Amino acid sequence: MTQDPLARFGEVPQFTLTSTDMVDGHPLSAAQYGVDAGGEDLSPELSWSGFPAGTKSFAVTMYDPDAPTGSGFWHWAVGNLPVSVTKLPAGAGGPGSSALPPEAFTLPNETRQASFVGAGPPPGTGTHRYQFIVHAVDVDTLELDPQSTPAVLGFNLHFHTLARAVLEATGVAGGATAH
Repeated sequence: MTQDPLARFGEVPQFTLTSTDMVDGHPLSAAQYGVDAGGEDLSPELSWSGFPAGTKSFAVTMYDPDAPTGSGFWHWAVGNLPVSVTKLPAGAGGPGSSALPPEAFTLPNETRQASFVGAGPPPGTGTHRYQFIVHAVDVDTLELDPQSTPAVLGFNLHFHTLARAVLEATGVAGGATAH
């Protein structure tokens, strides 16, 4: 099981996150790369289980800590998923996707789009880690401005996360065309 990349902010129990589109510790599939990198900007299928009984909602994030920015790169941030939602189909992060329930929100990513943006590591920056994290949240809703950044979501999650599930895939420049 992948270690919790957010453990430095306080250890919480981990639960299980799986995907039919990627394998923990292995390269992303071509579809999960950005269109500009030869991919499809397609968010992967995600399924989770084993979260604590007190969970009231979920948040899902995808983050690249290896982006050459000094602050990483947020690819996707979804909050207020009802506790009844324990999987997302491939493409749920697409612009205007009907796969997310109406009470859920998608915050703007680093490219200012309220959707999933696929991997696109620049040449010469090595292997990047893409951390897909499902956060089990202790409140039904997080009251955030819909234009908040994923970092603001992360700040709020720091105080409301009961447990996390992590799946980490990798990507490199040109990785979409190497498949």
